Amino acid sequence: MSSTAELISLVKNGDFKSLARVISLVENDTSESLNILEQLKINHSIPVVGITGPPGAGKSSLVNSILKKLSAEGKKIAVIAVDPTSPFNFGSLLGDRIRLSEHFNDENIFIRSIATRGALGGLSDKIIEVTDVLRSAPFDLVIIETVGVGQSEVEIAGLADTTIVVLVPEAGDEVQTMKAGLMEIADIFVVNKADRDGVDKFIQNISILVHEKEINGWQIPVVKTIATKNEGVDELIEKINLNQFSGAQNDRKIFLLTDKAYRLIAKQKMKNIKREDLFIKLKSVFFHPDFNLYKFSKEFLSQNQ
Repeated sequence: MSSTAELISLVKNGDFKSLARVISLVENDTSESLNILEQLKINHSIPVVGITGPPGAGKSSLVNSILKKLSAEGKKIAVIAVDPTSPFNFGSLLGDRIRLSEHFNDENIFIRSIATRGALGGLSDKIIEVTDVLRSAPFDLVIIETVGVGQSEVEIAGLADTTIVVLVPEAGDEVQTMKAGLMEIADIFVVNKADRDGVDKFIQNISILVHEKEINGWQIPVVKTIATKNEGVDELIEKINLNQFSGAQNDRKIFLLTDKAYRLIAKQKMKNIKREDLFIKLKSVFFHPDFNLYKFSKEFLSQNQ
């Protein structure tokens, strides 16, 4: 059995070390990773839950509570924690993610921290590939946690089967001017830290906003939680399970995957083109009086296919 075939077999059986290795290969964009991805048998029935929201909303605490509950039931869960810094910067991992550390040795839970793409808060370039790797292993659920800023809002909604937007009562009147992005992507709203003042009024305001917003018969619920006390988590898990069968998912996933396929095809078409060669060739003809960038590009492409 080849090493690649063996690695794929180990991933299929849920070996955590092999999963970590394959994800590293994918993140580093190695030639081996593409070979592995092409051979994976991806189980698209494994639900993906995206959890997003502003910093300080208690997303990690909420994920922690969900993990406790589901792991106790014998469920196998994978968590992708999308950090705004490099995964090699342990300040973030050991800060916001400290609540997840108790699960690091749980045989039912696989946790991976990956970096965002650029400064705008977009998801990792490889988030789709990493999710597919995890969906080729025997998990019952994949959770993606990310800060709801920038492009990540659109991306998480496209990738996840259920998108949970976590808010806190402190947002107060801001709900009336809530970013349209968050309102558009939410399948479930969670009001966390619900033991704080103003929670009932806050929930009422959100409920008014989502009352008439229905997707394929799915009425967006507003769930009240106190994640640090594991309160409201059972109801949230129930809503997640209901949403999986609601048919609420629209074309967001198709748009996201179309964009990814476009980039994969473009990359494949460009594989024989080196920027250095392009520079040398362009420099050699640039001062010709008949130089035309568009003709040059077309000719260069035809010569390097």
